[in-house]
Formats: sequence, structure tokens, C-alpha cells
Amino acid sequence: MAVKHVSGKDFETEVLKSDKKVLVDFYADWCGPCKMMGPVLEEMAAEYDNIDVVKINVDEEQELAIRYRVMSIPALMVFDKGEVVKKSVGLISKAEVIDLIN
Repeated sequence: MAVKHVSGKDFETEVLKSDKKVLVDFYADWCGPCKMMGPVLEEMAAEYDNIDVVKINVDEEQELAIRYRVMSIPALMVFDKGEVVKKSVGLISKAEVIDLIN
């Protein structure tokens, strides 16, 4: 499955009401570490059928960034049944992303 870009309009459907765990990447196009995180998240989306991977641009979706207290990016959050169950801030390795979703 591919990484989905999610907006405020479809956040509830794609993330909060998802039947699966959802790994959310809060990012910005100008952010170097966010760009480095991209290929890792693409791999995760392709390799793991039991999770959805979505990206939210903090410049375009400031309300979501404020709601989830995103102060630094990249910020990864794992949602399960509509609740944040784990989070990580900053560039992390693929192994650390795997630990985050398990």
C-alpha cells in the first residue's frame, strides 16, 4: 500500500476511524529530515499490510498540528482506535519506526 497524503477533511475517516493502526507523519516540504524520512515511510507502507501510513503537511494543516501539539518535525504518531498510542519526534531509523508501530 502507498503512503497517503491526508488533509483535515479526511483526517477523521482515514486516521481516527480506521480499522487499522495508522502511522501519521507530520511533515513540511521544506524540512530536510522530513525528506529523509520519506523513503523509510514508503518502505513501511509497502511492507506492512496491518498499518496505514499517512502524511500530513503541517503548513497546510495547521489546525491538526496544533491539536496534536506538533512543535518539531518530522513528528511520527501511531494512532490506534482514534487515540495516539506512541510518538516520536525527529529523524529516526527504519528499525526505530518498526519498534514504534509494534
